[in-house]
Amino acid sequence: MLSWILALLLALIAWFLATAYFWLIKRKRKETQLGLNALAGMHWREFSLIVRRAMHEQRGLQDVPDEAVDSRQPRSDFLMHDGPQRWLLSCKHGRAYRIGTAAVNELGAAARLAGARGGILITEGKVERDGRIAAEKQNVEVLDGPLLWPLLQPYLPGDMESRVQAGARREAIRRISIAALGAATLGLMVGLGSLTAGLERQWADDESATTEPAAMTPATTAPAPADTAPTAAPAPPGAAHEGRPGPGTDAPAAAMDANPDNATLDRYQHELSRNVATRPGVASGIWLTRQTLAINRTGEIDAIWPLICEEVTRYPALRTVRIQLNPRPGVDEPVRWRQCTTL
Repeated sequence: MLSWILALLLALIAWFLATAYFWLIKRKRKETQLGLNALAGMHWREFSLIVRRAMHEQRGLQDVPDEAVDSRQPRSDFLMHDGPQRWLLSCKHGRAYRIGTAAVNELGAAARLAGARGGILITEGKVERDGRIAAEKQNVEVLDGPLLWPLLQPYLPGDMESRVQAGARREAIRRISIAALGAATLGLMVGLGSLTAGLERQWADDESATTEPAAMTPATTAPAPADTAPTAAPAPPGAAHEGRPGPGTDAPAAAMDANPDNATLDRYQHELSRNVATRPGVASGIWLTRQTLAINRTGEIDAIWPLICEEVTRYPALRTVRIQLNPRPGVDEPVRWRQCTTL
């Protein structure tokens, strides 16, 4: 359960970060891109009008009297003033412009010839790095791409601004939705990975608990030869019972507790493993778990099984334990599991 909670938190954090990035950063970039495309799609005369209006309202620049009357010929340069100083405004209309040193130097020279203090270069395109270095030397202010859109955005005609913002919002919402699916997939993968890792650890622990004690049993029985003395001279059942040590082994089954405490149950298990080892064809009995008794045998299963069950059923608390019958030494046999009685 904890792994799924952590996976959910991870998915929510990933989705939150993606949402913040797409809405606060990518949406602004997309809006600038769509806005510049909208500006580039305007007629050159409309573009020059909103540029001059923005310069007038935000910079306080006025058209020089000789330049105030619009010519019928396309014009991209306008001479404006803020009182005693003049500025040459140059509009490079279009997104395809990549302006370098030559165009900037040309604008600077034209500004000096017109008696202007400097120039203002405006374009929806881009001024290259060398052009910006030249602009600092020529006293030319550069307003391109990302700098131009915030300046002209309030002056767009009609519903052009709302269309641009709506397009940017739709693109941001689309990307946020994709990010939500990706975050959900990430959380599901992390949750399933944690669950799988937990199951693998549990299986590994169960395997080690079963296989390690079974691997130790051959070392216990190694000193005994393949043909032990009990198989060569089987003793009568009465004699076998007489040879068993411990007073507890002679107690009747009815006198034994079916639900003993841990100490009594340990004693029962010790007695049972000791008594089983005295039976013909049984080399030893080792408890792997509370419910599993491993029998290392030298005789056939059919011959020793009634003898084993005779000892097991004498203990009501142990009559349903699982008996693991290991292969005989040197014989290619599988491990067998049986129960003397069931619930």
